Amino acid sequence: MTHFLVALCLGVVFFLTGCSPEKSPPDVNALVYQQAKPVKSFTLIDQHGDTADNSRFKGHWNLVFLGYTSCPDICPMTLAKLTSVQQQLSQDYTVQVWFVAVDPKRDTTAKRKAYIDYFNPDFLAVSGPHKQLFPFVRDLGLIYAINDSDEQEYAVDHSASVVMVDPDGAVRAIFKPEFKQGNVPLINASTLTEEFKKIADYYH
Repeated sequence: MTHFLVALCLGVVFFLTGCSPEKSPPDVNALVYQQAKPVKSFTLIDQHGDTADNSRFKGHWNLVFLGYTSCPDICPMTLAKLTSVQQQLSQDYTVQVWFVAVDPKRDTTAKRKAYIDYFNPDFLAVSGPHKQLFPFVRDLGLIYAINDSDEQEYAVDHSASVVMVDPDGAVRAIFKPEFKQGNVPLINASTLTEEFKKIADYYH
């Protein structure tokens, strides 16, 4: 009789466990890929002249942002926000921030290094020829456009979103900027930090 009761109790436990609802996906404003999208093979160069390829994504979370060193507002303001985000997240997560310079004509290796060192020398500042940059950027779900100009000063149009790449090297989410009248589009650092935690914890 005792063995029967034990078996009955175990059966009830397994039944309840099997019928319990699955954990719901995180409720966030970010665009989340339920099936992470692997980043195709790419080869760029970082601010130290070293190769930056898919292997640099592996083993940690990544936040990727497009820009160029001559950018007057969105780029420096977003990098300042990402500096704060990375500091907050570093208590519980290993996070690498990528600055993808989409103006290779002006953004030399030395210039990228001087620029990123102002924010955080541990960040990656990568670039390369457009034939390598554009497919990589498109694969991340972002875009940029640049005019073939002979002028020294020109603007570069680029996405203001931040891409979250998981430790396996696949795109997991895209954090969109906020658009407010009279202001440049920027990410919300507090929102990104909180949503990053929810997404990372759920899909870890």
